[in-house]
Amino acid sequence: MSKQTYRVCFCCHRRFRLPVSEAPEDIKNLFELYSENGVMTAPQLNKFLLEVQKEHNATEEGAQATIDGLKHLNIFHRKGINLEGFFKYLFSDNNPPLSPSLGVHHEMTAPLSHYFIYTGHNSYLTGNQLSSDCSDRPIIDALKKGVRVIELDIWPNATKDNVNVLHGRTLTTPVELIKCLKSIREHAFTASEYPVVITLEDHLTPDLQNKVATMVTQTFGDVLFSPGSECLSEFPSPESLKRRIIISTKPPKEYLEAKEVKEKEKNDAQAGKNLGDEEAWGKEVPSLKGGTLADHKNGGDDEDNNDEEDLDDGDKSQHNAAPEYKRLIAIHAGKPKGGLEECLKVDPGRVRRLSLSEQQLEKAAITHGKEIVRFTQRNILRVYPKGTRIDSSNYNPLIGWMHGAQMVAFNMQGYGRSLWLMQGMFKGNGGCGYVKKPDFLLNTGPNNEVFDPRASLPVKTTLKVTVYMGEGWYYDFRHTHFDAFSPPDFYARVGIAGVPADTVMKKTKTLEDNWIPIWNEQFEFPLTVPELALLRIEVHEYDMSEKDDFGGQTCLPVSELSTGIRAVPLHDNKGEKYNTVKLLMRFEFLTL
Repeated sequence: MSKQTYRVCFCCHRRFRLPVSEAPEDIKNLFELYSENGVMTAPQLNKFLLEVQKEHNATEEGAQATIDGLKHLNIFHRKGINLEGFFKYLFSDNNPPLSPSLGVHHEMTAPLSHYFIYTGHNSYLTGNQLSSDCSDRPIIDALKKGVRVIELDIWPNATKDNVNVLHGRTLTTPVELIKCLKSIREHAFTASEYPVVITLEDHLTPDLQNKVATMVTQTFGDVLFSPGSECLSEFPSPESLKRRIIISTKPPKEYLEAKEVKEKEKNDAQAGKNLGDEEAWGKEVPSLKGGTLADHKNGGDDEDNNDEEDLDDGDKSQHNAAPEYKRLIAIHAGKPKGGLEECLKVDPGRVRRLSLSEQQLEKAAITHGKEIVRFTQRNILRVYPKGTRIDSSNYNPLIGWMHGAQMVAFNMQGYGRSLWLMQGMFKGNGGCGYVKKPDFLLNTGPNNEVFDPRASLPVKTTLKVTVYMGEGWYYDFRHTHFDAFSPPDFYARVGIAGVPADTVMKKTKTLEDNWIPIWNEQFEFPLTVPELALLRIEVHEYDMSEKDDFGGQTCLPVSELSTGIRAVPLHDNKGEKYNTVKLLMRFEFLTL
């Protein structure tokens, strides 16, 4: 089909010529440089892979295999490939921006506290935080995507003789705990062999805690890592905990009867409508626009302490706790009494987990940034969404990561830009759900100094990104999806999510009426902390009268980018990869 027709009115039509995907000028020049008489042989392709793509393990045998794989395209030459074959190879799934051959390549024998861990919040919710259904389905979906921390809120059922999972004091419909546990057992290691942590928010009486202990031990058996009731002196490594389940919660205290607050829920739900007015692809993450942590306040000033109740080791109520339940807890959690200084104290003889809301972390980061980094070198910090995010939206994960927080907990059903960053970070290290923290977050200097997240740092490297072109929308979307009267007007947004100094977004020109946009634009991104930088890529379709349409996105860890010319697959707003849509881009790191 060479032309496409759009109806303008009852009697009028417009016809547009469909463009043919053609190699950009840079690709033509490279082909000419690495070929002879219009043919690129295996030795020449291998030289291109070594010199341009920086694939240091490339071989002539591999290059020949690539050429042989193009025979079916009717562009095969007996001695090699022509320009069209070279272009098709570069724009194929065999030339991704992250090398699948890397697999799990980070050191995995350090303590758990040395890793960022893919962490869910209220993992059982199917939608908003107030009235959606609770189910094991979101838990299964999260585990299949590599999430390694599952949160369950456990409450007595209506008759007080069994245990449900639900978001307490809300209208969410419950699901039985045993159903969630069985689903975790079945799907825990589908995507990754590395350990799954179950964080429990416990609202049970001692007799029901005993019942939970029986459920957990019978469901998981030898898979359960249960070191006893005492706190660990150091966390084990992900490698030593492969295919193990870990329980983390605060030591048990007496159950307090939940009060009916349905009128409050109704008011909160109404207020939530104002907070949930996101664009189809999610609002821009406020604190990614630059400035300091204190510059951005998204919502009310709620402390949101109810997620992790205060803990005093001398709490008399613990004497009533079920001993079998206490022995299940491998990672002890809780907030010691005495304020932030007490919370962040490092005990050389024991390790623990501390939880802070996103707002508590932002406030703490302003006054105690280095203390947070020091705490997270041995202990685990979990950050969770503030209570006003009843629409299940998320926040900027970089604030937690740049302070060493291991468990930055996200609503995995809260689609949008924040979740895209989370998905991008955990594409790293083979997608196993554990990413080793950069050394600067783990090291201590000769005078006991640690990394200062608020310090101004010099530029370490500059990432140069060339956006050549995109294709695939014509096949993955209806021809009137973007515009009822003409082909789409695409533009791309490219930028960095990272520490505030590195965070920026840039934009290409808009190309009108073209299913195969050819931008040929270059952007440079100076990076002070490339170890935490994520490359953000989005495509949108410009709409003069309404909001722009979403055309795809992806987010990639800069530290694992394959240099050279790469085919970058785009994903929908939920993070699912499109069948065909991709961009042709080039990545280069410039020496200073």
